[in-house]
Amino acid sequence: MADSYETVVYSLSPNCGLGEVEEGLIYAGTVQGFANFGTFVQLNARLKGLVHKSNILQEHEERDQIFVRVINIRNNGNIDLAEVIPKVFRLETVTKAFKVTKLAEIGKQVGRSVTLETKVAQIKQTSGPTIFTLVDESGSGNAAAFIEAGVRAYPEVELGNAVLVTGEVMRRQNQLQIEVSSMQVLSGDEGQAVHTRIEEALDARAEPEDIPLLVESEVMTALRPELRKVAKLIRRAVLEAQPIILRHHADADGICAAVAVEQAVISLMREEGDDLDTAYYLFKRSPSKAPFYEIEDITRDLDFALKDHERFGQKLPLIVLMDNGSTEEDIPSMKMARVYGLPMIVVDHHHPDAIVDEYLIAHANPYHVGGDFGITAGMLGAEVARLIYPGISDRIRHLPAVAGVGDRSEAPERQRFLDLVSEDYSEDECKDIALALDYEQFWLRFNDGRELVKDILNLKDDPALQKRLVSLLVEEANAAIEEQMAASMPHVTEEILPNGANLFRIDVEIFAHRFTFPPPGKTSGEIHDRLCRQHPGEPVVTLGFGPDFAVLRSRGVMMNIPRMVRELRDEITGGGINGGGHLVVGSIKFVEGMRKAALDGLVEKIGQAPTETPRT
Repeated sequence: MADSYETVVYSLSPNCGLGEVEEGLIYAGTVQGFANFGTFVQLNARLKGLVHKSNILQEHEERDQIFVRVINIRNNGNIDLAEVIPKVFRLETVTKAFKVTKLAEIGKQVGRSVTLETKVAQIKQTSGPTIFTLVDESGSGNAAAFIEAGVRAYPEVELGNAVLVTGEVMRRQNQLQIEVSSMQVLSGDEGQAVHTRIEEALDARAEPEDIPLLVESEVMTALRPELRKVAKLIRRAVLEAQPIILRHHADADGICAAVAVEQAVISLMREEGDDLDTAYYLFKRSPSKAPFYEIEDITRDLDFALKDHERFGQKLPLIVLMDNGSTEEDIPSMKMARVYGLPMIVVDHHHPDAIVDEYLIAHANPYHVGGDFGITAGMLGAEVARLIYPGISDRIRHLPAVAGVGDRSEAPERQRFLDLVSEDYSEDECKDIALALDYEQFWLRFNDGRELVKDILNLKDDPALQKRLVSLLVEEANAAIEEQMAASMPHVTEEILPNGANLFRIDVEIFAHRFTFPPPGKTSGEIHDRLCRQHPGEPVVTLGFGPDFAVLRSRGVMMNIPRMVRELRDEITGGGINGGGHLVVGSIKFVEGMRKAALDGLVEKIGQAPTETPRT
C-alpha cells in the first residue's frame, strides 16, 4: 500500500554492496529485464533483485525508474522486492566509505578491486568490450566494460564526464587495464568537485620545467614565455589523452622542428604508460608541401579526425603547425578548423600577419619579439621539445644546427648551435644531413618517413648507419642537382634593375627536369647560390618561374615578399595572385594567362626595393 506520509527512498551509490541493504527499507532502482515470474530490478551496478509478478503494481519498460521495498535478503544473496508507489517521498543517497585509488597507483593493485574518481577522455567500442580511457590528477589508464560483444557499455557515460569507477586491476598484453564492475556519472557538486580537482592538478602537471636555453639567444629569451605556453598546451593534451596532429613544412628546417617535438611527445606519452602503438595512434606528424596550411591538409586532417571521433570516441585533435601557419594563406584552413572547434598552435619564423592570431591559442614567432627568420623553426622546435620533455635534450641538440644550415640562417644563433655540437658534427656534416632530409622527403611525398628520418638524424643512436645512409643520399642528391644545373644554368638570363641589383631569371618549367629532385624551389635556390658566388659583394635576386608560379631568392635586396604579393593582388585585376614566405625568400602564384603581367609587376617592385652590401 502506498504511504500517505513523506517516505524516505534510498539510492545506493555504486560502491555499495549487500551489507548496505536493509530489509523493510525502500530503494530507488532501474528495471533491468523481465521473466515469466517477475521483473528484475537493478539497485546499483553491483546489486539487483527480483519483484515477483504478484508484487508488481504497474506496467514497466526496461530502464524505467521503479521504487521497491526489500522484503527479504536470502542466505545466497538474492534479494526479494515488492514495488511501492509513494505519493510524497524524500530521496537519500546511501554511500559506503571507500578509498579512492589514483591511476598512477594501479600498477601496485593488480588482481585487486579499486575505486577511482576520474574524467572520461576517450570511449572506444570494440567488437568485444567498451574501452574507456580515464584521466585523473595522477595520470591516465584504460578501463574495459562488457555487457555483450560489440554492445556499448554504460551508454549514459559521455566524453568529459566525471565518473566513479569500481573494478579489478588486470594486466592484458603487458598493459594495465581495469575490468569495470560499476561506472557512475558524477553530477552536481560531486561531479564539479572531481572536475575541479583534476583540472587544477593537470594544469600544474602540464607546467614545463624551468630549464635554460641550449644556447645564448636574446630573441629566444624574449620569446621564451610563448614557447613555454606552447609546451604547456602540448603537455596538457598528452596528459588528457587528446590526439595531436603536427603539420610541418616538408624541408630540413620543418622536419627538424617537428621531429624534435615528436620525440618529446612520444617520450612523455610512454612515461604516462602508453605503449608505442597507442602513442603513435594519438600523435600524427604530417609534412606539408607548401610553407602554409593548405586546404588539402586541413581536409585530410579533418577527415581522419572525424572518422576517429565517430569510430573510437576520440576527442578532436590539437593542431600544431611548425614552419608554417603565420600568414594570410593559412586563414582558409584555420576557418575550417574553427568550424569544428579544433584548437591550433603555431611555431613558425615566417613574417606573420596579425589576422592569424584570432584563430590560434598560441603563436611563437621571432618577429613578435623583434627577431626575424634567422631564428629558424628547427631552433624553436628544439626548445619547445625540451620544455615538453627535458630528458630529450641530449638526443635532439644537433637538430637546431641542421635546421640552421639547411635554412641558410645568418643569425648568430646558427654558429652557436654549430659550436654546441662541434665535437659530434661539423658544419659540413650538418649541411649533408639537411640535404639528405630534403632529398628523402621529396621522394616520401606526403608520408612522414618516421623511421628513415630517425636514421638520417641518428635518433636511434646508430652513428655508423647514419653515416652510411647520409653519405648515400647526399651522393644521389648532389648528382641530381648537378644534372639539373647542367640543364638549367645555360638558360639563365641577367639584367640590372634600377636599384642596382642583379636580377637573374630562369623558366624552371621548360629549362629544368620536371617531377624529379630538385623541385622548382630548390632548383632556383641552387642556381641562386651559384650566382651569388659568381657575384661576391653584389645584390642578387634569382627569379625561378613556371606557367603559374614564381619563386624568389634574394641576397642584399631588402624586399618584403608578403607585402609585394598583397600589393600585386590589388593592382593586377584578374591575376589570381597569392603567395608569401619570408621577407626575402618566398613564392607567388597567379593564373597562367596573367603570367607576364604578374612577373613584370613583381620585377618592378624588386627594382624599387633598397639594397645593401651583402655579407660574403
